[in-house]
Amino acid sequence: MAEHQRLTETPDQRRVLRRAWPHLRPERRGIAVALAVSAAATATTVAVPAVIGAGVDQLLERDRTGLFTAVAALTVLALLRLVLFRTSELLLTTVGERVVRALRELAVTRLSRAPLRFLEAHPSGDLLRRTTTEIADLANFVRAQLPDVLTVAGYLVLTTVLLLTYSPLLTLALALAFVPAIVGVLKLFKRAAGPAFAAEAAAAGTVATTYRELVQSREMLLTGGGIAFWRERFLADHQRRYRAARRSQRALFLISLSRVVQSLTTAVLLLVGGWLAARGSISVGTVVVFILATRQLFDSASQASNLVGQVQVSLVGLARLLDLLTTTEPRPALAPPRPAPDDGPRPVTRERGPLDIEHLHYSYVPGREVLRGLSVRVEPGERVGLVGPTGAGKTTLAKLLTGLYTPDSGTVRYDGHDLASLPPAELRRRIVLVPQRVHMIEGTLLDNLRLVPGDPDEKTIARAVEHLGLTGWTESLDDGLHTDLGRGAGRLSAGELQLIGLVRAALLDPAVLVLDEATADIDPETAHTLETAIDALRADRTLIVIAHREATIQRLPRIIRLDGNALLPPGLTWGEWRYGYGVSGGSGPDTP
Repeated sequence: MAEHQRLTETPDQRRVLRRAWPHLRPERRGIAVALAVSAAATATTVAVPAVIGAGVDQLLERDRTGLFTAVAALTVLALLRLVLFRTSELLLTTVGERVVRALRELAVTRLSRAPLRFLEAHPSGDLLRRTTTEIADLANFVRAQLPDVLTVAGYLVLTTVLLLTYSPLLTLALALAFVPAIVGVLKLFKRAAGPAFAAEAAAAGTVATTYRELVQSREMLLTGGGIAFWRERFLADHQRRYRAARRSQRALFLISLSRVVQSLTTAVLLLVGGWLAARGSISVGTVVVFILATRQLFDSASQASNLVGQVQVSLVGLARLLDLLTTTEPRPALAPPRPAPDDGPRPVTRERGPLDIEHLHYSYVPGREVLRGLSVRVEPGERVGLVGPTGAGKTTLAKLLTGLYTPDSGTVRYDGHDLASLPPAELRRRIVLVPQRVHMIEGTLLDNLRLVPGDPDEKTIARAVEHLGLTGWTESLDDGLHTDLGRGAGRLSAGELQLIGLVRAALLDPAVLVLDEATADIDPETAHTLETAIDALRADRTLIVIAHREATIQRLPRIIRLDGNALLPPGLTWGEWRYGYGVSGGSGPDTP
């Protein structure tokens, strides 16, 4: 079994910002300017206690000029603070939003190009949360909390410098009383918060996945009586998230111990500062500077305690997003890209070519091969039916034939070229799969038919519909091609969805068209319409049909049967298949 990377439920949160730096580098100049302005704004606030302390000393000395000078300085600082803080917030938000937008676009691009096997291996709710909710949380952090984080960090650094300038001895007393205690509190918080917030994010992803399963399977759950089972599972997932959230809140409670540390530190400063002032070692103004500056410092610490939870949530979300980006990073191609000529890239394969399957092996779990050593050749223009028991690997083979899966070993070649080495655009132009479930978007029928490369106009689509003999079907709808289908496929039957898939394929005009049980579980009239449309396809197109219906198989001159994970025999005519294997009870050739 070929290994494929999996996302980590609780990715490593160490050195997250260092790992994120490559995504920040394009905005490094804007980041530098924003940080400089933020530092200047913080400096204006840190300078306030120093000016007040100087004013107190001037007041005690009865120096009116010095006192008025201090008042004027405070006024200037207040105005500068207002302007600089506003400017820094705008700069930080602008740069941050650009970074978040780039991350969001990169995540969507990586997921859209990720191997199908990777997407199927992960809960859709978890992928959705990583690319929407957690990026939205990151954007909110950039807008609301990042300016405060930088301001708090600036306070801590600049206030320490200010205090050292005034009195190293009193600063030492502050450090001995405050730093060990606050470091201990922060260590306790960090030890508890990392696992707690990561577990809460993972539990939230599980809840989102379970809810999405309900939306997708609501009809089956209602008709099959599975609501009670699903409800128990949903409540259990919610209970796990509740416990994870409580664990996160207990971690946040630890940070509130910092307030006790602050009160004790203020008491120490008053005692030591008063003693030094009484001895004449420092002035009263210096004591005032220390009290005001440390209160400002403690306010910053309190603000930091409120921010630290949000910072932790954002770091967890960023770590999970980086895990997604790293895991979905494109791998080097099997073959080096061909140099593009001056007039643009040219196809490396012919418009119509053979499809060769050579010694194909594939498994979803180790030790249980779904396909084992398949080898077969389909010539250009052949029409082939692919039949076999349920679980024989027909749909898996269809995804391998169209390059959606990569074989564990062996190769699939079109016109002599390994599918893994073909440029994605050319692969999609040459080989197209119409799956069992045709996906729809909200909008009109025309909007849904335009979901193909080239953005065909209405006239082109109308010609394709007419060529397939489906004009009568489109005209039977309320507004023809402009019929509003609402949110998805609710207004269309399973057979009509297959008709949409067939029109999309006809617009692409691929060399190889694979239909995965296009006529299964649909009414006979729609199935006849679909089969007629299939017959209307160009005769030189290779057609591979996975089918249950005897009428569909009978239209195909060659039949390939999968049985026991192998190809037995290499090919049959309709008569050979019918009389050699039989059709029992109208259940079709997939009957085991």
